[in-house]
Amino acid sequence: MLLSRFMDIVLSIPILLLGIGLGAACSVRGCIKGTVQPGVGTIIFIVCVATWPYIARIVRGLVLSMREREFVDASRALGASDLRIMFREILPNLAAPIIVYASLLIPTNILLEAALSFLGVGVRPPTASWGAMIAQAAPIFNTAWWFMVFPGIALVLTVLAFNLLGDGLQDALNPRNAR
Repeated sequence: MLLSRFMDIVLSIPILLLGIGLGAACSVRGCIKGTVQPGVGTIIFIVCVATWPYIARIVRGLVLSMREREFVDASRALGASDLRIMFREILPNLAAPIIVYASLLIPTNILLEAALSFLGVGVRPPTASWGAMIAQAAPIFNTAWWFMVFPGIALVLTVLAFNLLGDGLQDALNPRNAR
């Protein structure tokens, strides 16, 4: 119950504001005694902090519904231990939903990184980022529009591709959609 309430608290924090705050705080010497370094390390930390509750909540809901299913009762009736039921019965049934939801979180994380880089608290040059490219091209948009348009198109196409991949995986791996 405590973990569930902690997930609710983390989900109530706006991800972009958290990213801006952590990015600005970790931009000089890093955070957590130098463990999280400015740039890519900070972005990875922000993505991990911001996205784990989504998967955890989905997994918790699926496990709570699966523990009441007949195949778990049959395993328990055959004398299987709780550990065996978790790893042999429940975990294989969680693999497909975890893969689908993880693939649907990838575009969100790409957009989060691009937004943070656009705002100046993301990855640092010379590491390439579409958000940083768009931010650098904003002042010269009137004279050289292609510097902003092509990174924007690449960002949109990448996010669209991952959304389509997630949708395809959901159709392929969801047993309710079997024909």
